[in-house]
Amino acid sequence: MVGLKPSDVPPTMAVKFLGAGTAACFADLLTFPLDTAKVRLQIQGENQAAQAARLVQYRGVLGTILTMVRTEGPCSPYNGLVAGLQRQMSFASIRIGLYDSVKQFYTPKGSDNSSVTTRILAGCTTGAMAVTCAQPTDVVKVRFQASIHLGPGSDRKYSGTMDAYRTIAREEGVRGLWKGTWPNIMRNAIVNCAEMVTYDILKEKLLDSHLLTDNFPCHFVSAFGAGFCATVVASPVDVVKTRYMNSPPGQYLSPIDCMIKMVAQEGPTAFYKGFTPAFLRLGSWNVVMFVTYEQLQRALMLWESPF
Repeated sequence: MVGLKPSDVPPTMAVKFLGAGTAACFADLLTFPLDTAKVRLQIQGENQAAQAARLVQYRGVLGTILTMVRTEGPCSPYNGLVAGLQRQMSFASIRIGLYDSVKQFYTPKGSDNSSVTTRILAGCTTGAMAVTCAQPTDVVKVRFQASIHLGPGSDRKYSGTMDAYRTIAREEGVRGLWKGTWPNIMRNAIVNCAEMVTYDILKEKLLDSHLLTDNFPCHFVSAFGAGFCATVVASPVDVVKTRYMNSPPGQYLSPIDCMIKMVAQEGPTAFYKGFTPAFLRLGSWNVVMFVTYEQLQRALMLWESPF
Protein backbone atom coordinates (compact mmCIF):
# COMPACT_ATOMS: atom_id res chain seq x y z
CA MET A 1 0.00 0.00 0.00
CA VAL A 2 1.30 3.44 -0.98
CA GLY A 3 0.18 6.54 0.94
CA LEU A 4 -2.43 6.97 3.66
CA LYS A 5 -5.24 4.44 4.07
CA PRO A 6 -8.71 5.50 2.85
CA SER A 7 -10.89 6.88 5.64
CA ASP A 8 -13.85 4.82 6.85
CA VAL A 9 -15.90 8.04 6.86
CA PRO A 10 -16.46 9.85 3.51
CA PRO A 11 -14.68 13.23 3.32
CA THR A 12 -16.88 16.21 4.18
CA MET A 13 -17.58 19.01 1.70
CA ALA A 14 -15.25 21.32 3.66
CA VAL A 15 -12.41 18.77 3.45
CA LYS A 16 -12.91 18.38 -0.31
CA PHE A 17 -13.11 22.16 -0.82
CA LEU A 18 -9.93 22.91 1.15
CA GLY A 19 -8.09 19.85 -0.13
CA ALA A 20 -8.83 20.65 -3.79
CA GLY A 21 -7.63 24.26 -3.53
CA THR A 22 -4.46 23.33 -1.65
CA ALA A 23 -3.62 20.42 -3.98
CA ALA A 24 -4.18 22.62 -7.05
CA CYS A 25 -1.85 25.32 -5.67
CA PHE A 26 0.85 22.71 -5.04
CA ALA A 27 0.43 21.39 -8.61
CA ASP A 28 0.65 24.94 -10.00
CA LEU A 29 3.90 25.59 -8.13
CA LEU A 30 5.50 22.59 -9.85
CA THR A 31 4.08 23.03 -13.36
CA PHE A 32 3.69 26.82 -13.78
CA PRO A 33 6.64 27.26 -16.22
CA LEU A 34 4.96 24.76 -18.58
CA ASP A 35 1.77 26.82 -18.45
CA THR A 36 3.68 30.02 -19.21
CA ALA A 37 5.42 28.31 -22.16
CA LYS A 38 2.02 27.18 -23.43
CA VAL A 39 0.68 30.77 -23.30
CA ARG A 40 3.72 32.17 -25.15
CA LEU A 41 3.42 29.52 -27.90
CA GLN A 42 -0.33 30.10 -28.22
CA ILE A 43 -0.01 33.86 -28.78
CA GLN A 44 3.04 33.59 -31.05
CA GLY A 45 2.10 34.79 -34.52
CA GLU A 46 -0.90 36.77 -33.25
CA ASN A 47 0.80 40.09 -33.95
CA GLN A 48 3.55 39.53 -36.49
CA ALA A 49 4.86 43.10 -36.43
CA ALA A 50 5.25 43.15 -32.67
CA GLN A 51 6.87 39.74 -32.66
CA ALA A 52 9.34 40.78 -35.36
CA ALA A 53 10.19 43.93 -33.43
CA ARG A 54 10.94 41.94 -30.33
CA LEU A 55 13.03 39.43 -32.27
CA VAL A 56 11.90 36.70 -29.88
CA GLN A 57 10.88 33.38 -31.38
CA TYR A 58 9.84 30.35 -29.38
CA ARG A 59 10.44 26.78 -30.51
CA GLY A 60 9.14 23.91 -28.42
CA VAL A 61 8.53 23.70 -24.70
CA LEU A 62 12.11 23.58 -23.47
CA GLY A 63 13.22 26.12 -26.09
CA THR A 64 10.51 28.55 -24.97
CA ILE A 65 11.46 28.28 -21.30
CA LEU A 66 15.20 28.62 -22.07
CA THR A 67 14.56 31.62 -24.33
CA MET A 68 12.53 33.30 -21.60
CA VAL A 69 15.23 32.66 -19.00
CA ARG A 70 17.95 33.98 -21.34
CA THR A 71 16.10 37.12 -22.49
CA GLU A 72 13.94 37.97 -19.47
CA GLY A 73 15.66 36.41 -16.47
CA PRO A 74 15.37 33.21 -14.44
CA CYS A 75 12.10 34.19 -12.75
CA SER A 76 10.23 34.92 -16.01
CA PRO A 77 8.62 31.45 -16.36
CA TYR A 78 6.87 32.21 -13.07
CA ASN A 79 5.35 35.52 -14.25
CA GLY A 80 1.78 35.61 -12.94
CA LEU A 81 2.31 32.94 -10.27
CA VAL A 82 0.57 34.97 -7.53
CA ALA A 83 -2.54 35.39 -9.67
CA GLY A 84 -2.24 31.71 -10.63
CA LEU A 85 -2.31 30.63 -6.99
CA GLN A 86 -5.22 32.98 -6.26
CA ARG A 87 -7.00 31.43 -9.22
CA GLN A 88 -6.45 27.85 -8.09
CA MET A 89 -7.52 28.51 -4.51
CA SER A 90 -10.88 29.83 -5.69
CA PHE A 91 -11.24 27.98 -8.99
CA ALA A 92 -10.14 24.43 -8.13
CA SER A 93 -11.89 24.51 -4.76
CA ILE A 94 -15.20 24.95 -6.56
CA ARG A 95 -14.79 22.86 -9.71
CA ILE A 96 -13.07 19.90 -8.02
CA GLY A 97 -14.10 20.24 -4.37
CA LEU A 98 -17.82 20.53 -5.14
CA TYR A 99 -17.91 17.96 -7.98
CA ASP A 100 -18.96 14.99 -5.84
CA SER A 101 -21.67 17.00 -4.07
CA VAL A 102 -23.13 18.31 -7.34
CA LYS A 103 -22.92 14.82 -8.86
CA GLN A 104 -24.94 13.44 -5.95
CA PHE A 105 -27.43 16.30 -6.35
CA TYR A 106 -28.04 15.33 -10.00
CA THR A 107 -28.16 11.58 -9.31
CA PRO A 108 -31.77 10.30 -9.10
CA LYS A 109 -32.83 9.15 -5.64
CA GLY A 110 -32.52 5.41 -5.18
CA SER A 111 -29.82 5.06 -7.84
CA ASP A 112 -26.65 3.30 -6.71
CA ASN A 113 -24.37 4.75 -9.39
CA SER A 114 -24.19 8.04 -11.28
CA SER A 115 -24.54 7.80 -15.06
CA VAL A 116 -21.99 9.31 -17.46
CA THR A 117 -24.56 11.99 -18.36
CA THR A 118 -24.96 12.91 -14.69
CA ARG A 119 -21.18 13.16 -14.26
CA ILE A 120 -20.82 15.32 -17.38
CA LEU A 121 -23.59 17.61 -16.13
CA ALA A 122 -21.88 17.89 -12.74
CA GLY A 123 -18.55 18.68 -14.42
CA CYS A 124 -20.12 21.39 -16.59
CA THR A 125 -21.92 22.92 -13.60
CA THR A 126 -18.93 23.16 -11.27
CA GLY A 127 -16.67 24.30 -14.14
CA ALA A 128 -19.03 27.16 -15.03
CA MET A 129 -19.47 28.15 -11.37
CA ALA A 130 -15.70 28.21 -10.86
CA VAL A 131 -15.03 30.39 -13.92
CA THR A 132 -17.69 32.91 -12.91
CA CYS A 133 -16.02 33.37 -9.52
CA ALA A 134 -12.36 33.18 -10.54
CA GLN A 135 -12.29 34.88 -13.99
CA PRO A 136 -10.46 38.09 -12.86
CA THR A 137 -7.56 36.02 -11.51
CA ASP A 138 -7.31 34.16 -14.83
CA VAL A 139 -7.25 37.42 -16.85
CA VAL A 140 -4.42 38.81 -14.69
CA LYS A 141 -2.48 35.54 -14.82
CA VAL A 142 -2.61 35.42 -18.64
CA ARG A 143 -1.61 39.11 -18.94
CA PHE A 144 1.49 38.51 -16.81
CA GLN A 145 2.42 35.29 -18.62
CA ALA A 146 2.04 36.91 -22.04
CA SER A 147 3.97 40.11 -21.26
CA ILE A 148 7.58 40.19 -22.48
CA HIS A 149 10.21 42.22 -20.62
CA LEU A 150 13.54 42.39 -22.42
CA GLY A 151 15.87 43.90 -19.86
CA PRO A 152 15.48 46.54 -17.16
CA GLY A 153 14.70 49.31 -19.67
CA SER A 154 11.59 47.67 -21.08
CA ASP A 155 8.12 48.88 -20.14
CA ARG A 156 6.30 46.99 -17.40
CA LYS A 157 2.58 47.67 -17.55
CA TYR A 158 1.76 46.29 -14.11
CA SER A 159 3.91 46.76 -11.01
CA GLY A 160 2.29 43.82 -9.26
CA THR A 161 -0.76 41.59 -9.08
CA MET A 162 -3.02 44.01 -7.19
CA ASP A 163 -1.91 46.85 -9.47
CA ALA A 164 -2.94 44.69 -12.44
CA TYR A 165 -6.48 44.28 -11.06
CA ARG A 166 -6.74 48.03 -10.47
CA THR A 167 -5.23 49.00 -13.85
CA ILE A 168 -7.45 46.65 -15.86
CA ALA A 169 -10.56 47.87 -14.00
CA ARG A 170 -9.56 51.51 -14.54
CA GLU A 171 -8.58 51.25 -18.23
CA GLU A 172 -11.07 48.64 -19.44
CA GLY A 173 -13.81 48.89 -16.85
CA VAL A 174 -14.84 46.22 -14.37
CA ARG A 175 -16.00 44.16 -17.36
CA GLY A 176 -12.36 43.96 -18.43
CA LEU A 177 -11.69 41.69 -15.45
CA TRP A 178 -14.31 39.30 -16.82
CA LYS A 179 -13.00 39.51 -20.39
CA GLY A 180 -13.26 36.18 -22.17
CA THR A 181 -15.67 34.71 -19.63
CA TRP A 182 -17.74 32.86 -22.23
CA PRO A 183 -14.84 31.14 -24.01
CA ASN A 184 -13.38 30.39 -20.58
CA ILE A 185 -16.68 28.85 -19.43
CA MET A 186 -16.72 26.74 -22.60
CA ARG A 187 -13.08 25.77 -22.13
CA ASN A 188 -13.41 24.90 -18.46
CA ALA A 189 -16.70 23.07 -18.88
CA ILE A 190 -14.88 20.86 -21.42
CA VAL A 191 -11.72 20.56 -19.30
CA ASN A 192 -13.66 19.87 -16.13
CA CYS A 193 -15.75 17.19 -17.82
CA ALA A 194 -12.69 15.61 -19.41
CA GLU A 195 -10.67 15.73 -16.19
CA MET A 196 -13.25 14.91 -13.53
CA VAL A 197 -15.41 12.48 -15.51
CA THR A 198 -12.41 10.63 -17.00
CA TYR A 199 -10.69 10.44 -13.61
CA ASP A 200 -13.92 9.36 -11.94
CA ILE A 201 -14.68 6.61 -14.48
CA LEU A 202 -11.09 5.33 -14.84
CA LYS A 203 -10.66 5.12 -11.08
CA GLU A 204 -14.01 3.36 -10.69
CA LYS A 205 -13.22 0.81 -13.43
CA LEU A 206 -9.74 0.10 -12.07
CA LEU A 207 -11.15 -0.51 -8.61
CA ASP A 208 -14.17 -2.55 -9.79
CA SER A 209 -11.98 -4.80 -11.94
CA HIS A 210 -9.51 -5.22 -9.03
CA LEU A 211 -6.60 -4.21 -11.28
CA LEU A 212 -5.46 -1.68 -8.68
CA THR A 213 -6.37 -0.71 -5.14
CA ASP A 214 -7.44 2.76 -4.02
CA ASN A 215 -3.92 4.16 -3.66
CA PHE A 216 -1.14 5.99 -5.51
CA PRO A 217 -0.83 3.77 -8.67
CA CYS A 218 -4.58 3.93 -9.27
CA HIS A 219 -4.66 7.71 -8.74
CA PHE A 220 -1.61 8.18 -11.00
CA VAL A 221 -3.03 6.19 -13.94
CA SER A 222 -6.47 7.81 -13.64
CA ALA A 223 -5.00 11.32 -13.43
CA PHE A 224 -2.70 10.81 -16.43
CA GLY A 225 -5.63 9.61 -18.55
CA ALA A 226 -7.70 12.58 -17.41
CA GLY A 227 -4.93 15.03 -18.38
CA PHE A 228 -4.56 13.57 -21.88
CA CYS A 229 -8.32 13.63 -22.60
CA ALA A 230 -8.61 17.19 -21.30
CA THR A 231 -5.77 18.44 -23.53
CA VAL A 232 -7.12 16.85 -26.70
CA VAL A 233 -10.65 18.21 -26.39
CA ALA A 234 -9.86 21.61 -24.85
CA SER A 235 -6.87 22.89 -26.85
CA PRO A 236 -8.87 24.74 -29.57
CA VAL A 237 -10.98 26.64 -27.03
CA ASP A 238 -7.92 27.24 -24.85
CA VAL A 239 -6.00 28.95 -27.67
CA VAL A 240 -8.96 31.24 -28.48
CA LYS A 241 -9.44 32.01 -24.77
CA THR A 242 -5.78 32.91 -24.27
CA ARG A 243 -5.61 35.18 -27.31
CA TYR A 244 -8.89 36.93 -26.56
CA MET A 245 -8.06 37.54 -22.89
CA ASN A 246 -4.60 38.85 -23.77
CA SER A 247 -5.77 41.15 -26.60
CA PRO A 248 -5.93 44.95 -26.25
CA PRO A 249 -9.39 46.58 -26.45
CA GLY A 250 -10.75 46.60 -30.01
CA GLN A 251 -8.48 43.94 -31.52
CA TYR A 252 -11.27 41.35 -31.58
CA LEU A 253 -15.01 42.03 -31.63
CA SER A 254 -15.78 38.76 -29.85
CA PRO A 255 -14.31 35.30 -29.21
CA ILE A 256 -15.91 34.16 -32.49
CA ASP A 257 -14.19 37.03 -34.33
CA CYS A 258 -10.90 36.01 -32.68
CA MET A 259 -11.39 32.41 -33.87
CA ILE A 260 -12.24 33.46 -37.46
CA LYS A 261 -9.25 35.82 -37.74
CA MET A 262 -6.93 33.20 -36.30
CA VAL A 263 -8.02 30.57 -38.84
CA ALA A 264 -7.86 33.06 -41.73
CA GLN A 265 -4.35 34.25 -40.86
CA GLU A 266 -2.71 31.07 -39.56
CA GLY A 267 -4.88 28.14 -40.64
CA PRO A 268 -6.72 25.52 -38.57
CA THR A 269 -3.49 24.15 -37.07
CA ALA A 270 -3.38 27.33 -34.95
CA PHE A 271 -6.02 25.71 -32.73
CA TYR A 272 -3.36 23.27 -31.52
CA LYS A 273 -0.53 25.75 -31.01
CA GLY A 274 1.19 24.95 -27.75
CA PHE A 275 -0.32 21.43 -27.64
CA THR A 276 2.85 19.77 -26.33
CA PRO A 277 3.33 22.14 -23.36
CA ALA A 278 -0.43 22.04 -22.79
CA PHE A 279 -0.32 18.24 -22.53
CA LEU A 280 2.87 18.22 -20.47
CA ARG A 281 1.33 20.80 -18.19
CA LEU A 282 -2.16 19.27 -17.91
CA GLY A 283 -0.82 15.73 -17.67
CA SER A 284 1.69 16.53 -14.94
CA TRP A 285 -0.70 18.97 -13.26
CA ASN A 286 -3.44 16.35 -13.06
CA VAL A 287 -1.08 13.71 -11.69
CA VAL A 288 0.28 16.02 -8.98
CA MET A 289 -3.11 17.52 -8.15
CA PHE A 290 -5.18 14.33 -7.94
CA VAL A 291 -2.52 12.34 -6.06
CA THR A 292 -2.08 15.23 -3.59
CA TYR A 293 -5.85 15.77 -3.36
CA GLU A 294 -6.53 12.13 -2.49
CA GLN A 295 -3.83 12.12 0.20
CA LEU A 296 -4.88 15.51 1.60
CA GLN A 297 -8.47 14.34 1.97
CA ARG A 298 -7.28 11.33 3.98
CA ALA A 299 -4.89 13.42 6.09
CA LEU A 300 -7.60 16.01 6.86
CA MET A 301 -10.08 13.30 7.80
CA LEU A 302 -7.48 11.76 10.16
CA TRP A 303 -6.91 15.20 11.69
CA GLU A 304 -10.68 15.74 12.05
CA SER A 305 -11.44 12.31 13.52
CA PRO A 306 -10.25 12.98 17.12
CA PHE A 307 -12.65 15.92 17.29
